[in-house]
Formats: sequence, C-alpha cells, structure tokens
Amino acid sequence: MNDRIATDLTPFVRRDVDARGLVTLTLDRPQSFNALSEGMLAALQAELDAVAADESARAVVIAATGKAFCAGHDLKEMRATPSLPYYEALFAQCARMMMTIQRLPVPVIARVQGIATAAGCQLVAACDLAVAADSARFAVSGVNLGLFCSSPSVPLTRNVARKPAFEMLVTGEFISADEARARGLVNRVASMEALDGAVESLVAAIVAKPRSAIALGKALFYRQIESRAEAAYEDAARTMACNMMEADTLEGVQAFIDKRKPAWPS
Repeated sequence: MNDRIATDLTPFVRRDVDARGLVTLTLDRPQSFNALSEGMLAALQAELDAVAADESARAVVIAATGKAFCAGHDLKEMRATPSLPYYEALFAQCARMMMTIQRLPVPVIARVQGIATAAGCQLVAACDLAVAADSARFAVSGVNLGLFCSSPSVPLTRNVARKPAFEMLVTGEFISADEARARGLVNRVASMEALDGAVESLVAAIVAKPRSAIALGKALFYRQIESRAEAAYEDAARTMACNMMEADTLEGVQAFIDKRKPAWPS
C-alpha cells in the first residue's frame, strides 16, 4: 500500500484527547516511515492549529506507529517535482508547522519509539520535550544524499551544543537514544515497555500546574533564548510580574504561605 492510497483510507494523523486535556497526535503512515509528505504536514498543521484554539488543551504528545518515528521529508514526492518554487513552498510549509509547535501555549512532547531522521529529527528537536525508547536512533542524514539538513539544523543547534550538532550534520551518522539524551536532544530514555510510563510522568507533572503559568512561561522561554541577556531579563521581569497577577498564581503563593495544597481547578 503506498502513501497516496493510504491517504484515501485513513487520516495521516490520529487524534486522541483524554479527560485532562492531553492531546495525543499519532503519525499513522508506518508504510512510509511517517514521512513528512505534503499530506502529513498539512494534517499536523491542522491538528496543531486546533490545539492552539482549544483552551481546554493542557499538553500535546506527538507519537507515531511502526518502526520509525519519522523518516523526514517524502523524497519520492520531492523528486517528482524538481522545481525551486515547489521546494521553497514545501520547506516553508514545514517551517510553519515546526514554529506552530513552539508557539503553542502548551508543552509538546515527542514520544520517539523508532528512528528519527532528517526532518524527523528536526521534529523531535522542535518539540519542547522528548522521551525516547532506548532502541530509538537519531540522525540528520540528508548530507548522505548531498542535501545538507539546513532546516533541521535550526532546532538542532538550539538543543545540542555546537560541535556535536555540526558533527551530526556533516557526517549524517546515527546516534543512540542515550547519546541523544547526553547531547540534550531528548529529556528521558526508557525501555520500549516503559516508554508510555515515562511520557506519562512528564504529562502528569505538567497538567498538575496552572495552564496560565505554563503558557506565559513557555512563551517567555523561547523569546529570551533569542535575546541578549539584558533584554531577556527585562522581558522575564515583565512576564513574572504579569504571572504574579494571575489568580492561580496568587492562590499558589497563598497556599504556600498557609502550608496547604493549592486549590487550582482540576
């Protein structure tokens, strides 16, 4: 079954929501290693846009079916349209989707059960958090085909230190899940059997906090990274002042003073 036929039968991305507001988006094209085809990019964009508009959403997990988390762009699809305007539009579409992850008011966790290569590794790096199976492997391997992973380098170099990141980009070699954790690409590594539990521990910690504080903090986190220290401190001070005016924050501080648990909405 090819990707085009599968598109007619099943959605590219399956969406599940639990009672806590956890949204799980599962890439569901195992036969094409969950490649970021035009259809997959469009489906992910639509789902992320829906999360952005949903005030009940508390966190997002991006998962996948099959042996691969995501093998990057659909090379057959790309090769079929050798046009500069087409390639520019495709990579702009991908960049928009990646930036949507960063701009969401809720944390996004990559659940990596298999290989993540090229733009698939980019997707892991673009997520706010990542949990990987110990058998997962990562590479920005476009250079092996003569295509330097320029777009994947953007989030990669914002996660991984300069020299290890450049080594990955110029060699195209795979690194293990443990190496990815040591380099800062993933947060936690677990056995395949314990993977869902490791993801759940992060989710539980996030949804136990006020959504407003997480949203303010995430937006500031990414803004200050791109700023010089003085501007970052000014932005952070304004953000914290606004955060202190939130009802949930005032309740949390008062609860600390009163030595009790905060009475936040469930």
